[in-house]
Parts: sequence; structure tokens; C-alpha cells
Amino acid sequence: MPRDAMTVSQLNLYIKNLFQTDPLLSDLWIKAEISNFKHHSSGHMYMTLKDPQCFVRAVMFRQENQRLRFLPRDGLKVLIRGYVSVYERDGVYQVYIQEMHPEGLGDLYLAYEQLKKRLGSEGLFDPARKRPLPMLPGAVGVVTSPTGAVIRDIIHVSSRRFPNARIRLIPVQVQGAGAAEQIAKAIQTFNRLGNVDVLIVGRGGGSLEDLWAFNEEVVVRAVSSSRIPVISAVGHETDETLTDYAADLRAPTPSAAAELAFPAKIVLLDHLRKYRIRMENATARRMDLSNARLVRIMESTVYKRPLDRIRQNQERLDQLLRRIGIWVSGSLKNQDLRLAGVAGRLEAISPLAVLARGYSVAMDPDTGRIINTVKNAWPGKKIDIRLTDGTIACLATQIRKGDQRDGSVE
Repeated sequence: MPRDAMTVSQLNLYIKNLFQTDPLLSDLWIKAEISNFKHHSSGHMYMTLKDPQCFVRAVMFRQENQRLRFLPRDGLKVLIRGYVSVYERDGVYQVYIQEMHPEGLGDLYLAYEQLKKRLGSEGLFDPARKRPLPMLPGAVGVVTSPTGAVIRDIIHVSSRRFPNARIRLIPVQVQGAGAAEQIAKAIQTFNRLGNVDVLIVGRGGGSLEDLWAFNEEVVVRAVSSSRIPVISAVGHETDETLTDYAADLRAPTPSAAAELAFPAKIVLLDHLRKYRIRMENATARRMDLSNARLVRIMESTVYKRPLDRIRQNQERLDQLLRRIGIWVSGSLKNQDLRLAGVAGRLEAISPLAVLARGYSVAMDPDTGRIINTVKNAWPGKKIDIRLTDGTIACLATQIRKGDQRDGSVE
């Protein structure tokens, strides 16, 4: 037996992985006719998709088929979006359906998906572009039909929630030829005038064809580029348009859009009442703390005898001055003693002091230098003898070397 032989389970898993990694089979549209339709008690739908030549098994799980707006049946031609994979247990490939539409609307759905993908790739539906609504708008602009139930619902809800609310309407056609251009132009007009804080763009429910104006690129781009926050209120909760993706907020109904745009006045008044109570309580606590602090200050010694602190500081200053005077006086005495000692030592070694003890100094009157050797004198040489109280001018008559009184004479 070959060592690399696969089990059936491994084979089916391998084939399933091939299907899942194929880009075409992971997301595709199929036109087909339904047969062998069965709506299981679990909520899942099982069926066969076929054309005149071939058929393939298909399943639509409950979480996907709950969004269907019609009930599939045998013989119905449909447009399906889904992916192909393998049911491992039976080794059979089948289509896993994610969306299903009647074939008559297939072209519109294909156009819808293609435009959604293209505009999404440009970032028009990016959640980061969404802006919050103002808490209390001064005025709300409405783009809708002037005769439909939408404007009546918005007026009714706004008068109930915020009676003094201001609504500005630009009437437009909401379906049919030219509707998309009118809607886009109305949004641009509100942005040019700048006289509202929020926009509600919407209409009542209807078929895909009825709502198609809100899937047109010109409307989606106008909503996305609006400087004024936009609430989309197109159709009913189960309806979905590209305007919903581009808007800053989607409302399931026009009435819900009005509730989002206009705050309930009674709720705002209740908030204001609570804020007022909190401010009053905070002010009272601040006053109590300030009063308590004032009482402590008034009872303090500083408040009752404010000059005590000044007098204490004056006493401390006097003490410091006395200590500085004592220190300076002692320091000066020490310096005087040191100076007297140095002067005594200088006096002891002073030449004048030596002369005062009976000594004299022989000096050359011509150069002013001391003659400290007989070599610098000769007979007939003028010499000044410096004594403690004056100078004797002398003339050398003879020179004797050494301590000689009767020695050799030069």
C-alpha cells in the first residue's frame, strides 16, 4: 500500500480547500431556476438550481433567508449571489446562497452591487467619515416630496418632541426620471445656503424600482460630500439603498429620522433641571467650605492680633543683628591680634631695627647698592655709611681684608 494514500475524508477536505481558495468560486452571481425547493423546520432552505442543460444543489441558511422579501418556489427564475464549496460528508459540491432576487430585478441588483463596490472602494462609505449630529439643531432641512407622508410624519414628530423646532423643506421628485438630479441639487443647495444644521433625505417605502433614485451615483456622492450631517430615511426598515451607506446616520423610517434630529424638549428640560440642581448643590458646598475657612481665619491669632507676627519678626531681627555685631567685633579683635603679631615679626627682621642696635650699612653713593665685600671698594672710593639716624659720607683711604686690624693693606 502506498504510504501517501489519502483517506476519503482527507480527499474531500482537500477538494473543499481548493474551492474555498478559488477567487471566482468564493463570490459569484448565478442565474437559475429553482426546483425541489424545501423550507426545513430548522429555517434553512434547500433547493436545486438548474438551467436547460445542468443542475446543482444549493442551500440558503436561515440567517441569510430571513432577509428575503419573497418566498422562493419551484419554477421561479432567480438571480443568486453566493459561493461554491464541498459538503464533506457526501463529497458533493453545492452553492451556498447569500442573496437571492427574482430574475426580473436581476439587472438592477447587479448594477446596485457594482456601484456599491466601486463607491465603497473610493471610501464613500467609510465609517470614519461619519459625523455626529448636533445635540440641538437650530433648523433641520428636509429633502423629500412635498405631498408624501414623509414630511407630514416629520412635522408631527418634531411638533411633539420640540414644538418650536424649525423645518426647511426643498420639495423634490423622489422617483422616476429626473428624481436623482433633483435630490442631489437640493442637498447641494442646502449646503450652499448653510441655513440648517441637519439634513433628512428620504421617502416612503416601495419596490426596488421605486427607491432607485436613492441608489443613483449623483445622489450618493451629494450625500457623501455634504458638509451638513445627513440622516437617510429611505423606505422601511427592511429597505436598503446606497444613500443609507453614504449618510452619517440611517433611520429605519422618516418618523425615526425626526426623532434622531429633534431632541425631546421635555428630556432637555429634565437635563437642565438636573444640571441646575447639581450646580446649586456644588455652589452651596463651595459656600460652606468658604464660610468655614473664613471662620477659621477670623478665629486665628493672626487675624485677631496681626501685629504679633511683625513684632516677633522684629525681635528675631534684633537678635540676629546683635549676634552679627558680636561676631564682627570678635573677628576684628582676632584680626588685630594677628596683625600685631605679624608687625612684630616684621619689625624684628627690619634693617632699621638692625641699625638701631648699633650696626651700619656701607653703600655705593653712585649706584645706591650695598657694599658687602671689600672687593667693591678701593682707596679713594667714596662710601656712604648708613646709620639709624642718618648717613656719613666717607672716603676710603685703605682696604684691609678679613678681620684684621694690623693685617695686609691693599
